[in-house]
Amino acid sequence: MTFTEFKEKIRLPKFPDWWPRWLRPRWPRFRRTREFLRRQPPQRRGMIIMLLIVGILFGGIFGYKMFMRAMIAMFMSSGFLPPQTVSTIVVHSESWEPQIETVGTLLAVNGADLSVEVSGVVQEIDFNSGDDVEAGTVLMRLRADDDLGRLHAQEAAADLANASYARDLRQFQIRAISQAALDASAANLKSAKAQLAEQQAIVNKKSIIAPFAGHLGIRNVNVGQFVTPGTKVVTLQVLDPIYFDFFLPQQDISKIKTQQKVVARVDSFPGETFEGAVSGIDPKVDPATRNVAVRATLYNPGHKLLPGMYGTAVVIAGTAHRYLTVPQTAITFNPYGNTVYLVDKKGTKETPQLIARQTFVTTGETRGDQVAILVGIKEGDTIVSAGQLKLQNGTPLIINNSIQPTNNPRPTPTEQ
Repeated sequence: MTFTEFKEKIRLPKFPDWWPRWLRPRWPRFRRTREFLRRQPPQRRGMIIMLLIVGILFGGIFGYKMFMRAMIAMFMSSGFLPPQTVSTIVVHSESWEPQIETVGTLLAVNGADLSVEVSGVVQEIDFNSGDDVEAGTVLMRLRADDDLGRLHAQEAAADLANASYARDLRQFQIRAISQAALDASAANLKSAKAQLAEQQAIVNKKSIIAPFAGHLGIRNVNVGQFVTPGTKVVTLQVLDPIYFDFFLPQQDISKIKTQQKVVARVDSFPGETFEGAVSGIDPKVDPATRNVAVRATLYNPGHKLLPGMYGTAVVIAGTAHRYLTVPQTAITFNPYGNTVYLVDKKGTKETPQLIARQTFVTTGETRGDQVAILVGIKEGDTIVSAGQLKLQNGTPLIINNSIQPTNNPRPTPTEQ
């Protein structure tokens, strides 16, 4: 059957000439394609049909992607930006004292571990653990009976030598003895006095005396215990005032002077501060670390600070200035400059609209969660404090200040 006969049989309508070609039926082409497929082997015919189906499928996917890309480009070119929810803060100025933060170690002004110098048996202990004692207080005595006996013998020998020298001196004055006999008597007297002093020193070593006023620690010996030289008896520490030693880099040497105020904190007493002043600066810089040692003296009336603790300190290194301060989270730090987003009001009174506007700023020093702004904004401006990473110039804003980033000049970690 020819195509003309087939067309007359099914009575296909005649399409006008002005119809597009792609709307006109392709019956001859369809018939040739069908005949081509019939002449192919079954396996090749299935492969051709599968390739046609896959081509149509991928063509549809590609066409859909191109359509979506065109729609997105059209949407972006229209200039419409969806609103973004951010937190804001009003810029204000604060008193800003130049500060240097550091970490250091607490040391006693005077501190020593008291120990015995000679062997012996503990005979008497005259203190309790934790006592406050004055300088010169006898804390412990060792058994010294035999040493006292030798001391008395030396005293007698010294008295005899003294009497002999006095007698020889009178005899020499009347020329009854020679100068050599008088010199020998004088030498015997000096030797007896030296032996007496030596024995007295041995007896004194049998007692432990507080070398300075301070606070005693825990007693480490008991009555009747035999101790050897170097045995630690108790520690004696001066707790008020107390030293705070720390290191600073050489760049900060020009900022440090004696009598500058120091505020220290320790983890043992959260929320409490201990004030003092810089009392000494090492006259040399460590060539290995390029740091200089600094010592501050802190007031410690409650004896809360103990030698060996570590703590943090803030050194007030200059006079106070007023700076515009913002949270560090409000700053977008970039290699080409630091920026913040200002909140501008546009629209009408009936339908106001908040718009984000990016501006460059010059930042100064930081303290805690805050950073000083030197140039770029003014007091009273409203800036975005959180959420600026999703903004660009002209983005509409929705303000939600229910959660604000921390803005504390002296933050302390808290457990939640």
